[in-house]
Amino acid sequence: MRPTLSWTPDASPPPGTTDLGQVADALSSGGVLVLSGAGLSTESGIPDYRGEGGSLSRHTPMTYQDFTASAQARRRYWARSHLGRRTFGRARPNAGHRAVAAFGRHGLLSGVITQNVDRLHQAAGSDGVVELHGSLDQVVCLSCGDISPRRELARRLEEANAGFAPVAAAINPDGDADLTDEQVGDFHVMPCTVCGGILKPDVVFFGETVPPQRVAHCRALVDGATSLLVLGSSLTVMSGLRFVRQAARAGTPVVIVNRDPTRGDQHAVTRVALPLGTALTAVAEHLGIPVDDPATV
Repeated sequence: MRPTLSWTPDASPPPGTTDLGQVADALSSGGVLVLSGAGLSTESGIPDYRGEGGSLSRHTPMTYQDFTASAQARRRYWARSHLGRRTFGRARPNAGHRAVAAFGRHGLLSGVITQNVDRLHQAAGSDGVVELHGSLDQVVCLSCGDISPRRELARRLEEANAGFAPVAAAINPDGDADLTDEQVGDFHVMPCTVCGGILKPDVVFFGETVPPQRVAHCRALVDGATSLLVLGSSLTVMSGLRFVRQAARAGTPVVIVNRDPTRGDQHAVTRVALPLGTALTAVAEHLGIPVDDPATV
């Protein structure tokens, strides 16, 4: 069964607002749990999946089933990911990431859960971030479970594929570059240095499940939050939507900042339809909280 990649609302979704009052009110009360998605990183040059010009309009992401079943699929993935990492790795935190970090430093947050794999929250200064879908900074062996730094694999791939420098059509939210099969060619994939097994990025692919202990930790964070602030997620996939539903069932206010309608709008007290950097910087200014200049981060 293919994973859910898109969502169509059953009825006309409620319109978004540009009023940031409920976002500011939630943060000023403290105890806010942030749940962030790909839309938060678009201003850092990383496209999202489903927004205007999102990668799903031209690109079907790798699934766990395809990756594990096909050596050719793994070659295609690692060639694209190796090339994409060069651009993906240059991304820097934007105003939205810096605002979230500032809210945390001022004691307004109970935690941050991110669906992103880019570690830009941490680069902006946020602590204790729960990476729901893992991180591209690590790779895991599917045979022995060894976890190693992505930079070491990158070095090995560079040595094994000297001169590999095709021009990608685009870079996707998972760090995957759009390449044709001809551009992938006979790209050499590296095995685990411990057991020779198959290496996979330490991220949750589409069609794969989030580790149960990680889900349990996130559920505990939702239980302890005074409100849930969703930033830049369409909530199309259940990995994030379940926490919105959990909060709503418990009577915990859900506030969403996302320019497009989301699958969780019916559970939210409001959806602010503004760019994340603009919205969160305005809220920080309203609360008297300085957001670091990018030159100092």
